[in-house]
Amino acid sequence: MEKILFLKALLIGLSIAAPVGPVGLLCIQRTLMHGPRIGFVSGLGAASADAVYGAVGAFGLAAVTHFFVALATPLALCGAFFLSWMGIRMLFARPAGEAAVAVDTMRPHRAFASVFALTLTNPMTILSFVAVFASISGNAAVGGGDAGIMVLGIGCGSALWWLTLALGISVVRHKIDQGTMRRINQLAGLFLIGFALWQLFGLWR
Repeated sequence: MEKILFLKALLIGLSIAAPVGPVGLLCIQRTLMHGPRIGFVSGLGAASADAVYGAVGAFGLAAVTHFFVALATPLALCGAFFLSWMGIRMLFARPAGEAAVAVDTMRPHRAFASVFALTLTNPMTILSFVAVFASISGNAAVGGGDAGIMVLGIGCGSALWWLTLALGISVVRHKIDQGTMRRINQLAGLFLIGFALWQLFGLWR
């Protein structure tokens, strides 16, 4: 029973992480720019945020859920500005061969923290986790042991996706020349800015 529950949660973690959005795009760009370690650590930031929201949903923490939902607008606003800032940085990012610094100048803790914060700025994710866990258990609040297994499965599933993505992208990383890398940075930056504008438009509407 515990193994089945863990596998279900693992698949949930994979399904939540797999769609390519701003976080996925950011991890791909960082893998190409800084290598698979930074790309994977960035993904772990997203996986950790998923686990936090997953814990809220699994343990049925209604008060915490309402707290984050109440902050949905300011958090989304912060997330939009954060996306814009990272997008602008990407637009002017220089490939490693052109830069005066080494490829791995981005510190792992900064890579982790930035994506963790970015993922947490989407508090409506809590409602998704609550709905999913309710469908699995028949109730949003489950036993402590089962809830722990579900959160662990969510985190492992999400981390597995980011590891697979970072390793897959690293295979083609060394085949990309500086001109192509520059264009990838610019395109990724424009997409992040586009995501930010779309989020701001959604808030305004």
